[in-house]
Order: sequence, then structure tokens, then C-alpha cells
Amino acid sequence: MAQSMAGILPCSLRTRAPTQIRASRKNQITTRRATHVLCAADGEEFDPRTFRRNLVRSEKYNRRVSGDESAVNEMKDQGIWTTNDGGLISQLKETGYRATIGDMELTLAKSYGFCWGVERAVQMAFEARKEYPEEQMYITNEIIHNPTVNKKLEEMEVAFIEADGEGGKDFSKVKEGEVVILPAFGASVQEMQLLDKRGVQIVDTTCPWVSKVWNAVDAHKRKSFTTVIHGKYAHEETIATASFADKYIIVKNLDELAVVREYIMNGGDKQAFLQKFSKAVSEGFDPDVDLVAV
Repeated sequence: MAQSMAGILPCSLRTRAPTQIRASRKNQITTRRATHVLCAADGEEFDPRTFRRNLVRSEKYNRRVSGDESAVNEMKDQGIWTTNDGGLISQLKETGYRATIGDMELTLAKSYGFCWGVERAVQMAFEARKEYPEEQMYITNEIIHNPTVNKKLEEMEVAFIEADGEGGKDFSKVKEGEVVILPAFGASVQEMQLLDKRGVQIVDTTCPWVSKVWNAVDAHKRKSFTTVIHGKYAHEETIATASFADKYIIVKNLDELAVVREYIMNGGDKQAFLQKFSKAVSEGFDPDVDLVAV
């Protein structure tokens, strides 16, 4: 029987909107074993930064590329590695992104292919499957927004965490000792804590540039600033970033930013504002108070 994570945490961690996680009662979070990261005690404020720093030092956590050449070669064989040595893409990059083959002229966009963070994440997933060939392996979301790559992970028997039908994810099938990959977009700190308590091996492929944003959000929090996050409130990268914030508002585009700016400068209808951003603000958000320092 699945239940909300907010009802099973033994400490003061709050699941802020829009994050929702579900876990089975059988594997519900109770007390922490010494091998896991310590959680804040009752009555103490949960500190995502401290938790993550401790998690990084855990033996059941990895965020480094091993450099397994066999994994890279498999990516190349699958056409996933965008900079194949000696391949056409590599040649084009070496010749100023232009080449002539017979009577055909080719031009390559400079931004073609995967960025460094994405290629790193995919490589780590391939390496993880080779390191844990027999273990049940999950990933919390699409590793990147590329159907070919995600299909390949399915063929490698990497299972995707399923939605629970209520806007969250169902982690009830994940068991101690199994392997869970966090995608390039990252995962919420609530998901990290659940997986840590479950005793799984975490392979964190989060792009370092994404986690750098988390550090900036944490700095805002410690200075009592409200964070303005640009993104879609339901996107996994936005959810992950918001989970490290205290007070935040998420704006999708310039039009929404203009609404926020207008309220900061001239005030407005508070209820209408909160209705517009009902799914894009932290719990208890008060624009009259929380937009004073951004």
C-alpha cells in the first residue's frame, strides 16, 4: 500500500510542492542505521546541503566517471557517443564545421550533439550497468530527453521509476542493495533521502552545472533571500532545484517574470497572484513578504 513520503519521515523534512514521493508501508522510513546519512532529529530543521555533503561521502554513493573504455566503446557502437574518434562528426569539427564530400557540402552546427554534462551522464549509466551486471537497476526519470538513449537503457534492463497516478513516483519496488541512477537533471533531496534510507547504491549522474545551481539556491536560503527559478514547475530539474530552496517562485517565461516584477514594484491582488502561481511557489509563500528580498 503506497503512502505519501510526507507522512513517513522521522524528522522535520518537509516535501514542498511540487515534489511528491511515495513509498511502501513495508519499507517505510523509520530509524537510521549507522551506515546511512544522519537526518535531523525531531524539532530540528533539515539542512539539504549538509545531508547531500554527507551522502556524497557514503560508500553507497557514486558521482564519478570511472573511464571504463568498454562502456565508451559500447556507446560508440550504439551511435550515442557524439564525438567518435575519426568519425564524420569529428572530422567536421576539425575542419571548421564544414566539409566537402564529392559534390556535396556538409555544414555542422557548432552546438550539435550532447553537451558535456549529458554525455557524462550517459557514460556513467553505461559504466554502472557494467559494474553491476546482475543487480536490479532503476533510474528515477529519463536520463536525458532523448528517446534513443532512454530506449537503450531499457534494453539494458534499467527500469524507470513509475508514476503513482497522483503526480508523484512510486518507489515501493526499490529494495535494499539494488542500484538507482539519478538522471542528468538531478533528483530532489527528498528522493535522495528516501533512497539513502532504503540502502540502495546511488549512481548520481547529475550534471555538475545543475548542482552548481543548487549551491547558489542554498546561498540564497542562508541569506534569507527568495529564489526565482526559471523553468517549468513540473520539470524534474526544476523540482530538484526547488527542493534545495526555502522560499522560491518558479517563472516559466518573460510574461510570468513581468507579473512578478510588477508585484514587486507596485503590489497587486495577492490572491490572484497566488492563484496564478499556485503550483510554482514554496509552501506558505506570501508575495507581500517573500518578494521583498529576491
